[in-house]
Amino acid sequence: MIFKRFLIIYVLFATGILTACEGRLPASIRAKVEQPLPREVQNRMVLYNVDPYAPIMMRFFKEENIAEIWKQSRSGSFVLIARYDICKWSGQLGPKYKEGDFQTPEGFYTISASQMNPYSKYYLSFNIGFPNLYDQAHGRTGSNLMVHGSCFSAGCYSMSDKNMAQIYAFARDAFRGGQRKFQLQAFPFRMTDANMARHSSDPHYQFWMMLKKGYDLFEKNRKPPTVDVYEKRYVFNTGKTVVSLKP
Repeated sequence: MIFKRFLIIYVLFATGILTACEGRLPASIRAKVEQPLPREVQNRMVLYNVDPYAPIMMRFFKEENIAEIWKQSRSGSFVLIARYDICKWSGQLGPKYKEGDFQTPEGFYTISASQMNPYSKYYLSFNIGFPNLYDQAHGRTGSNLMVHGSCFSAGCYSMSDKNMAQIYAFARDAFRGGQRKFQLQAFPFRMTDANMARHSSDPHYQFWMMLKKGYDLFEKNRKPPTVDVYEKRYVFNTGKTVVSLKP
């Protein structure tokens, strides 16, 4: 237990999430990493009874070009705190299959502090953890799939530098508050019944129906579902002994 705690603290320092030593990061990097959230966002957290260091969850929607940041309120449910335009994503609606196909992933991913990159050449970034266990079970390949700044995409979710600074700050503060990992849900579109009907003839429809189960659980409960992989499928809130989904 003590070793685990030490390891977590070490990772937070190594990635610049904790910066007790002022000289640990170069000044130019520290200036990006330590940007505070805008006053309007801070006021919104006060309004919704949300601790600034509370856990987060993210949702990305390709068709709408929207990224959402949700934070856990003191009541336990998650509330929508911020919404950002996705500057670019690449490929078509649908999941990523193989290295070099320029597809941006869809699915449920887990981000820990070790995946944060303050030294990114694309302003700031974090690795979403592709391929996850579901992707691996289906033989999908790819590497270095990120959420990053610089508004350029070759398979990543790309944001403006301004928006990426805020997204990074949300993750930074959640990790500093004790969250060990957060969930990122990546969808082709808002998975309403109307949108599903509109895409019912798409070859990815069955895959999207599986994602919709997790989407609907969050819409109903306002809490990130527990995500596992069982017989090469995502399963949610099962309470059974299955393979847990990790990066």
